[in-house]
Amino acid sequence: MKFHRLSSALASAGLAIASITGFSVVTFSSPITKAAIAQESAPTVTTTSSANQIALAKHLRKIGAKLYTAYWCPHCHSQKQRFGKEAAKQLEVVECDRGGVNPQTQLCRDKRVRFYPTWEINGKLYPGNHSLESIANFAKYRGNL
Repeated sequence: MKFHRLSSALASAGLAIASITGFSVVTFSSPITKAAIAQESAPTVTTTSSANQIALAKHLRKIGAKLYTAYWCPHCHSQKQRFGKEAAKQLEVVECDRGGVNPQTQLCRDKRVRFYPTWEINGKLYPGNHSLESIANFAKYRGNL
């Protein structure tokens, strides 16, 4: 009971001092989730896509290709940068880290993804950061790059 009275007295004294000095702090914080932190810490794709890069990305989506990534992976970011921001939005990107946004960790395990980035194209896995030409070859894409 003594402790409760003492803490109440200290709290009242703190409020009185804050009132006298004109100092006040009011904070409203929303809960920060791991996914929100991941989204903020993942680098943004900043390069601009060409029409050919967008066409390749659309072809990849059409044939069901997937890019398995982790939000913290610099090679994954580099792979998306090769496509540019407009084309990267067309890609089916699968987040493999459970701390990322919309993670699909079980899918990554089921597919036996061991390295990031990993492409899945026509049922075959291609680990690594590949040139657009290599990706086009894996996908049997015949358009211009």
